[in-house]
Amino acid sequence: MKMNAQEILEKLVSFPVYGGQSNLSILEWIKSYLEQHGVAYHLVPNEEGNKASLHCRIGPAVDGGVILSGHTDVVPVEGQAWTSDPFVLTDKGDGKLYARGSCDMKGFIACCLACLPEMLKADLQKPLYFAFSYDEEVGCLAAPDLVKSIKETYEEKPQYAIIGEPSLMQPVVGQKGICIFETTVHGSAGHSSGIRKEVSAIHESARLIMWLENKMNELIEAGHVDDRFTPNHTSIHVGIVHGGIAPNVIADRCTFTWDVRNIPRDDVYDIKADFDAYVKEREAILQQRFPDAKIVTTEHHPPVLALDTPEHYSIVELTRELSGNRKLDTVAYAAEAGQFAKWGFESIICGPGSIDQAHRADEFIVKSELEKGVSFIQSLIKKLS
Repeated sequence: MKMNAQEILEKLVSFPVYGGQSNLSILEWIKSYLEQHGVAYHLVPNEEGNKASLHCRIGPAVDGGVILSGHTDVVPVEGQAWTSDPFVLTDKGDGKLYARGSCDMKGFIACCLACLPEMLKADLQKPLYFAFSYDEEVGCLAAPDLVKSIKETYEEKPQYAIIGEPSLMQPVVGQKGICIFETTVHGSAGHSSGIRKEVSAIHESARLIMWLENKMNELIEAGHVDDRFTPNHTSIHVGIVHGGIAPNVIADRCTFTWDVRNIPRDDVYDIKADFDAYVKEREAILQQRFPDAKIVTTEHHPPVLALDTPEHYSIVELTRELSGNRKLDTVAYAAEAGQFAKWGFESIICGPGSIDQAHRADEFIVKSELEKGVSFIQSLIKKLS
């Protein structure tokens, strides 16, 4: 079963697996492809058994191998003005292939699978690994268990992890982390004329929201900047606010959702600890007016770790050599690379396609980018043979 990258991409994009949904349909196709090539694989299912990550090894069981990592889920298309079926790979004759996930990031997975026959024929002296996850688009939820399983399954130790997020095949050594929180203020309802007697959950939420903005500004003023990133600082942003039932009723409940996208030097939990300390002060003040007043903050998902790979790491020079790009880059979006780095793998982001095309209507990957992705992996095969 020999297929080129475009043919495989056509299959992969036909599975409309959104983040948070079961990915077993696309996984079945990948499993079948590996089985037809005689490659044994390992699954890392979730607790419910309706999702799974997959990893496998091609080559000898020796230290020093390279992990090629990608995710199988995509973002939704609802509400977007697509001019073609988002789950049918469409060639409009302009050198681009249109479909949801064509760029982010089934294109890289297609390149990996297209190169599998060459991997099997090569006299590899170091192994290659595939590591394909689920639920990356909703918080990189599967990567920790996937990486843990790789560490526990193989007696040998892979050295590198290349995460194929779209970077126009440019080596990316840094990514911001992210964590999403939800804060709910519980106050006391009443007539709006009694605002000084009650605890307005909306008014208190406004104070907390302004504290978050001021915290972001304080970090910047204190020199917490990293000019490799755009923007060059940790961002703290409130994206959703819900509260109140009428203009003349004091709201007894208000919820707001906020995210922290941190540069590598900043720790999400340091920011959260400062926020919690301020919340404790405010609760004490509010409870003098209304004893049952409280403020509760929960995580939407565990933090996605930032990536900060030093330039002297050997993965950097290897990726430069394979890609032909000497310039190093950083990105403001979150990815699974920081999670691989946490477990001791020298990690880098490098993959075909442009992140500018991700998550939008008429997402596409340029055909030449697919060719570059295949060439990159072919060069890696030769390097390890």
